[in-house]
Amino acid sequence: MSTTRRVRVRALAKINLDLRVLRKRPDGYHELRTIFQTISLADSLDIAFTPGRKTAIELDDPLAISENLVVRAARLALDAMRVTGRVEMRLRKRIPMGAGLGGGSSDAAAVLLALPALAGRVLGLPILSDIAARLGSDVPFFLLGGTAVGIGRGTELFPLPDRPAMAGLVVAPTVHVNTAQAYRDLSPGLTTESQENKIFSFQSLTWERGVGQSSGNDFEAVVFKQHRNLADLKKRLVRAGATAAMMTGSGSALFGLFPSRHGISAAIKSLGDEKIFRISLVSRARYRQIWWRALGPHTVRETWPPQSRYAR
Repeated sequence: MSTTRRVRVRALAKINLDLRVLRKRPDGYHELRTIFQTISLADSLDIAFTPGRKTAIELDDPLAISENLVVRAARLALDAMRVTGRVEMRLRKRIPMGAGLGGGSSDAAAVLLALPALAGRVLGLPILSDIAARLGSDVPFFLLGGTAVGIGRGTELFPLPDRPAMAGLVVAPTVHVNTAQAYRDLSPGLTTESQENKIFSFQSLTWERGVGQSSGNDFEAVVFKQHRNLADLKKRLVRAGATAAMMTGSGSALFGLFPSRHGISAAIKSLGDEKIFRISLVSRARYRQIWWRALGPHTVRETWPPQSRYAR
C-alpha cells in the first residue's frame, strides 16, 4: 500500500520596498528594478502526496479558477521529478488577491518547495527557478525570501542584507487596479533619460540601504490619478509616523513601516473601516526556519532548497 505524506505550510506575502519601471522589452514585459521583501502575512496550504501509477491533482479552494497557479505548479513539479501520484491540496487564503502582495505567486512557490520533499526527489534551485519563472514573474522570489533585488522581469534576483525586523501595516482597499492599463498609462513617460536616472538612483539606494524617504513606486504616479483614495491612505500612514509608506506592486495594497507601536496604533485609528493587517518584515534566515519547521520530518535540516530525507 502506498504511503501518503502530508504537510501544512505557510505561503508568505511580499511587499516592494522600491519599484522602478524602465523600457518595454522585446518579449512584451517591462524591464524592472525592484526590492522585494517577505512579510509575515501568509496563506496556509495543506499538501498530501500519494505515489501512484497515474497523476491526479485536486485543489480545495473556494476561490479557485481554471489553471490555478497552485495546480500548474504541482503539475510542472511532478513532470520535472518524473514521478506520478495523487496530489491533494487545500488552500486557505488570507493574502488579498490582486493587491500587489504576491499571494498567488507565493502559493505556487510553496508547492515547488514542498512537493519534492514529500515525493522523495531533489530539484535543485536552478530547476525550481526555471519552473517558477514559467509560472509568473514574482514566483522565483518566493523560493528565496528575505530582502532581494529583482531586475529584468523581476525574476533575476540578488540578495541584499536583511533589514531590521520592523513592524507595520498593510492596508488592502476594495479597489481593483488594472495592471495592464497601469503599464500602458506609464509607458509614455519612460524616456531614455528617465531610465538612466532611475538606474543610477536605484543603484545608489541599494548600496546605501536607505530604503525610506528616497524610495518609491513608479506605479503610484498613474494609479493614484485613477484612485485618489489610495493617495489619501498613503498620506494617513505618513502622518501617523510611517518611516516608509507606499503602494506595493501595481496596487492596490499599501504598506507602512513604523518605528514604534504607538505609530501603528495611530495609523489604525486614522484608517477607519479599511481592511488592515499587522505585519512584520521576515528575514531570509527566518524564512528558511519557517520552511524547515513546516517540512519537519520530511527533510534534512539546514539545506536549501529543502532536501527530502526520502531521496534516493
